[in-house]
Amino acid sequence: MSDLLTSPAESMASPAQAALAVEGLEVAYTVRGIPREVLRGVTFSVAPGEAYGLVGESGCGKSTTAYAALRYLPRNGNITAGHILVDGRDITRLNTGQLQQFRATEASMVYQDPGAALNPSLRIGRQVAECFRLLGQSKSQAQASVLGALKRVRIASPESVMQRYPFQLSGGMQQRVVIAMALACNPKLLVLDEPTTGLDATVEAEVLDLVRVLRTESDAAILMIAHNLGIIRSMCDRVGVMYAGKIVEEGPSQQVFDDPQHPYTVGLLRSLPRKGVRKTDRALATIPGILPLIGSPLPTCVFVDRCPLADELCRTVVPPVVPVGDDGLRFTRCHHRDRIPEMPEAEPVVDISMLAPAENQPDVLELTHVSKTFHQRGNAIPALVDVELGLAEGETLGIVGESGSGKSTLAKTMLGIEAADVGGAVSLDGHAMAGSTVSRSTADKRSMQMVFQNPDSALNRSWSVRRILVRSVTKLTGITGEAENKRVEDLAAHLRLTPRHLDLKPRQLSGGLKQRVAIARAFAGDPRIVVCDEPTSALDVSVQAAILNLLAELQSEQKTSYVFITHDMGVVRYLADRIAVMYLGRIQEIGLTDDVFNGPHHPYTEALLSAVPSVDGEEKVRIRLDGEIPSPAKPPSGCVFHNRCPRYITGVCEVTEPPLVEVAPGHAMRCHIPIEELRILQAK
Repeated sequence: MSDLLTSPAESMASPAQAALAVEGLEVAYTVRGIPREVLRGVTFSVAPGEAYGLVGESGCGKSTTAYAALRYLPRNGNITAGHILVDGRDITRLNTGQLQQFRATEASMVYQDPGAALNPSLRIGRQVAECFRLLGQSKSQAQASVLGALKRVRIASPESVMQRYPFQLSGGMQQRVVIAMALACNPKLLVLDEPTTGLDATVEAEVLDLVRVLRTESDAAILMIAHNLGIIRSMCDRVGVMYAGKIVEEGPSQQVFDDPQHPYTVGLLRSLPRKGVRKTDRALATIPGILPLIGSPLPTCVFVDRCPLADELCRTVVPPVVPVGDDGLRFTRCHHRDRIPEMPEAEPVVDISMLAPAENQPDVLELTHVSKTFHQRGNAIPALVDVELGLAEGETLGIVGESGSGKSTLAKTMLGIEAADVGGAVSLDGHAMAGSTVSRSTADKRSMQMVFQNPDSALNRSWSVRRILVRSVTKLTGITGEAENKRVEDLAAHLRLTPRHLDLKPRQLSGGLKQRVAIARAFAGDPRIVVCDEPTSALDVSVQAAILNLLAELQSEQKTSYVFITHDMGVVRYLADRIAVMYLGRIQEIGLTDDVFNGPHHPYTEALLSAVPSVDGEEKVRIRLDGEIPSPAKPPSGCVFHNRCPRYITGVCEVTEPPLVEVAPGHAMRCHIPIEELRILQAK
C-alpha cells in the first residue's frame, strides 16, 4: 500500500464534506492473466463547487482515475485497494443496481470526442430526452426539459437543433449537447475528460466559459483532465500532477504552475513554448525516456529513471510527502526539492542562426489567384477565394483559423488532392504544376509531402515500420536493393528510431513514435516542402516538444519549407516565420509572426488570440464572437467577417469587401479600419 496524504481543510475537504474523495486508490489491469498495477495509492478530494485538474503524460493514469471515480473501468480493470466516496458514499461497495442509479442521478461524464458520444442515427432531441426519461419523467415532461437543457448550455434556436442529427452540428455544438445531457440530473460530480481537444480556440473558450457558468449555478464538483496546461490553470482551483499512477505534486493551480516543486512538473512546463519563445531563441526542453510500461515494478520514486536529479537515495528510498510552504496547501514527493533550481535548461539541438530563412529568396511555392469551388446538389460552395501566397526556401508558414475557414482545403489544393479552379495556379520553383496529383510529375510529387494530424489513420497498421518506409523510399526515389535498406536505416536514425522500432508495427508504438514514423515517411524523398496538418495536436506536451525540435532540426539541415496548420497558437508562434490567418476561404491577415502576434491585429486575429488560455496566467480581455462561422455556400455580404466582428462599422462593412492591403512592410490585412485606428482601439 502506498502512503496517503491528508491535506488540511483549507486545501482539501474531509471525505465526509467532499463531493469526491479518493483515498489510497489502487487499480490494476489484468493482461494475459497477470494483474498490472496502474494506480499506486492515489489520494485527493474535491469539494462542492471546486474544480480539480489532473495533468500528466498519456499513460500516467489520469483517465483511469476519472473512470474509476464513476466505476466505468473496463472489464479487465479492478480496484485492488482504497475507496472512492461521492457525497460521502463509498461507490466501490455499490452493487450493479445501486451503481446504475448512482450514475443516473449523482454523477456525469463529458468525453473527449462528442461525435463518438452521440448516436449518429438519432435526432438530438430524442437523445437528450432519454436522459430525462431515465429520471422518471413522462414523454411530454422530457420534451419540455430538453428545451430547457439546450437553452441552459446557450444553444441558439434549440427547437431547430432538437430536430437535427449529430453530423449536422459543429464540434462545439455537439459538445454543448453532450454537456446538456451530462447536466440533466444536476450531478454532484462532473468529470470532464479532455472536453475541448480538437476544438478551435474560440469554440474551446466558449465551452470553457459555459463550464464556468454551470459550475457556479450547480455547485457541482468538477474533476478535469486535459493535456492543455493553460486550460487547467484557467479552469481549476487545484491541480494534481500525476506520473506512473501516483500524484507527485499537488497544490493551488497558480502556485504549481508559477513555482513547480517536482522535477516532473518542471519538465512538463519547460516543454511548452511559453512567453513568446521562438525556435530562433532556443530549443524546447524535453523529458528524456518514456513512461514505464503498465505493471512495471516501481518500488521507490516512480520518476527516477527520467529525472535529472536522481541519485542513489532516489533508487533506494521512497520519497516522502514534503509540504511546500507554511500554509499546508501544497505537497511534493521528492527527496531533492531544494535542488529544483539546479535542473539544467534545454540544450540547443541545432544552430539557431540556421533556422531563420534567408531574406530576398525566390519563392519555392507560389499560389496565384487560387480558388476552390465545390458543387453539392446544384449549389456552388466556394471553399477558397482568390488566395495568393508565397513560401520561401527554409521558411515555415503557419496557417490558423477556425474549422471551416479553408485551412485543410488550402493544403489539399497545394498538394493536388483537390484541383484549384480554372484561372488559379500552384507553382513550384517557377513552373506551374498540374492541378491534380495524378497528373503531376514524379519530381513534383516528391517535392511536396504531408504529415497528417492522426498517425494512426495515416499509417498501415498491418505493416512494419520498415515496410512502410521502404515503400515510400521506392516510390519517391526509385532506389532498390541494398541502397534502399541503407536509405531507410539512415532515415530512421535521423528521426531517432532504433532498428528495433523498424521491426514493430504502428500499433506497438507510442503516439510520439508513430508521428516520427509519419515524418520519416514524408522525408523519404528529400521533399522541398512538407505540409503539416495539426501534427502535434494529439500529443503530450513533452512529446510535442520533441517533435517541434525535430522539425526545426530537419529544417535547418535540409532547408525544407513547411506549411504548418494548427489550432494551437503557442505552437505556431514558436515554429512559424510567417502566419496567415484564414476566415471563410480568404486570407484576412498575413505577416511575420511577431507582427501578427504583437499587433495591431485584424479583429478576427484579435479574437483568436484573446481566446487562448495561458499557462502563465496572463490576463486577457476575452473577445467573444457571435454565432458560428457562416456556411461558405451563403457568405455574408461585404466583409465576410462583419456579422461576427466586434469592431463592425455600420454602413461600410456589410456593403463592401475590403481588399488585402499591406499595412506595414511584409504585413497585409483585409479590414476597413485603418491600421493606426486599430492600434488605438486594441491598446485600450
